[in-house]
Amino acid sequence: MCIIFVALRQHPDYPLIIAANRDEFYARPTQHSHFWPQSPALLAGKDLKAGGSWMGITRDGNFAALTNIRDPSREQTTPSSRGALVTDFLRAGHPITEYSHRLHNNAHRYNGYNLLFGNYQHLAVFNSHRRSLEHLANGFHGLSNAQLNTPWPKMNRGISALKEYVVNTKTLLSDDLFTLLTDDTPALPDQLPDTGVPKEWEQRLSPIFIRTPEYGTRSSTVLMITKNAEINWFERVFPVPADMSTLHFERYDYSWKIQQE
Repeated sequence: MCIIFVALRQHPDYPLIIAANRDEFYARPTQHSHFWPQSPALLAGKDLKAGGSWMGITRDGNFAALTNIRDPSREQTTPSSRGALVTDFLRAGHPITEYSHRLHNNAHRYNGYNLLFGNYQHLAVFNSHRRSLEHLANGFHGLSNAQLNTPWPKMNRGISALKEYVVNTKTLLSDDLFTLLTDDTPALPDQLPDTGVPKEWEQRLSPIFIRTPEYGTRSSTVLMITKNAEINWFERVFPVPADMSTLHFERYDYSWKIQQE
């Protein structure tokens, strides 16, 4: 997962809204989101190479999503798979503080990442380079390949678009949130961040929706949780590479209500 936008307690009907794109090499085998037979309470897509996931939720509302931190100078040659961090948290259901201790102690085993995790009422972000935990405050947030709310052009565009839509719209629609995620506007050359990759690649990676010959946005996911604890999960999976003139996709939708005590 390479970009995530969050609206936390900003709409009267939906206290949690998440809109996210997963960017990956087209050659990496992937399975769309589904309830895993070996973990029937877990809904997530699956990385068929390493076995983990980039984003998932459980029937009782625990949530986790992963973004990589882009810093080639710190890349390891034989790291552990970061996707296991998502599934490990969701299967075990540890409290945020307890799991953050595990993340802190094992951060050296992985290439850089951010893990957004918690439950539908309380989320936090662990940054492995800083080994820091930040609890999400009410408001609008963005997470990509640096720190939480780093003001990259695509982050600013997405947060602004999400805020304008949520604040000014009474009846929210998942299709409108997907439109936000298909923004393929690149950053201007003088606005590109410097993350250690060549400028040509910085330019290619600068839109919210990415398309290159070998790498790009593979899927988009919208999560909308109502004030009555109903989970609504919508996923679009794109052919590779996506054709923006038609934007064909396969769709996988799931809804259920959390049984509150």
